[in-house]
Amino acid sequence: MKIYRYLFVITVIFFIGLSSCKEETKKVIRTTPVTFTKEGSLHIYKQETDSLISSLDIEIAETDYETQTGLMYRKGMETNQGMLFIFPDVAMHSFYMKNTEFPLDIVFIDENLKIASIQKNAKPFKEDGLSSKVPVKYVLELNAGLSDSWSLEIGDTVSFERI
Repeated sequence: MKIYRYLFVITVIFFIGLSSCKEETKKVIRTTPVTFTKEGSLHIYKQETDSLISSLDIEIAETDYETQTGLMYRKGMETNQGMLFIFPDVAMHSFYMKNTEFPLDIVFIDENLKIASIQKNAKPFKEDGLSSKVPVKYVLELNAGLSDSWSLEIGDTVSFERI
C-alpha cells in the first residue's frame, strides 16, 4: 500500500510541475538576404598578349569582419560579379566554404597583381582549408567554372579600381 501512495505522490508532483512550467513561444529570426553591392570593377588580362579576358563588378573585403564573412549567407552571384579580398600583408592565405551556399573558384593573386594559384570548384559548406599554396596579397572569388571557361592561368594579370 505504501508503494501505491508513493507512486501517487510522485505522479501528482510530476503533473503539478508540468502545469507550472511556463510555455515559451518560438522566436522567429528574420534575416535580410545579403545582396551584392558594387564597390569597384576588376579586369583580367592574358599574360602573353595582355588581351582582356573578362571584366567584373566587385565587392571589396578588407576589414577583419568582411574577410572572415566573405560570401557567406548568400544564394549566389551573377556571372559578372566577384568578391576581391585585400589583405594588409603578403602571406599564405587559406579559405573555407563554411556557410557559403554556392560553389566558387578561388583565385589567389600576388602583390604584383598576377594570378599565383587557383582553387577550382570549392564545394558549398565545406570547412576544409583551401590554401593559396604561395604567399599572396589578394584573393578573387568567382562563380565556380569561370576560371575554366575563361582559361585563367597562373601568370595572368588583374587590375581593379574602386568606385
